[in-house]
Amino acid sequence: MSHNPEQIRSFIAIELPEEAKEGLARLRKELERDEHKFVKWVAPGGIHLTLKFLGNIPSKRVTEITEAIEEATQGISPFHLEISGLGAFPSLRQARVFWVGIGGEVDKLSRLQQNIDSALAALGFAKEERSFVPHLTLARIRQGASPPERRSFGELVGSTIFEDKYHVEVEAIRLMRSQLTPAGAIYTCLSAVGLGH
Repeated sequence: MSHNPEQIRSFIAIELPEEAKEGLARLRKELERDEHKFVKWVAPGGIHLTLKFLGNIPSKRVTEITEAIEEATQGISPFHLEISGLGAFPSLRQARVFWVGIGGEVDKLSRLQQNIDSALAALGFAKEERSFVPHLTLARIRQGASPPERRSFGELVGSTIFEDKYHVEVEAIRLMRSQLTPAGAIYTCLSAVGLGH
């Protein structure tokens, strides 16, 4: 008998349509520069709209977490989001994280995120401390980057026009697994909860 039940690194997210992932891959090509070695890009296939990061969970908890998501989605019918606009946390001049914004029915999205947060708090997962800002992370700046490096990448992002609007029909919420490998993260869906049931 092993005393270490399998731990799964997991998060709750909305999957993006292929067209949106392709658009984000094109945006990355436009922003990628050889001299910006300090920028760590998220693989386009790995870009999700994360509603809650759970960290490592025992695999046997997948069922109860899925049930909590079902409870959280009660009364929320499918809704529409769109991907548009670029930004950075905490700011373009001192950027640590670059992201693409989310528009559309964000009130429904926020309600859903709050419901999920509460349902999971009941299972012992800490509530989010920061307020929810819907975004898709495109890139992170490595720790060692100097302020001028951060600024130069921030200026590039600030001067890039990203006017494509990609539509996301949110019909399901997924519990995802992320396996970190040397070649990058591998994502698999552990369970999916449809909206509007």
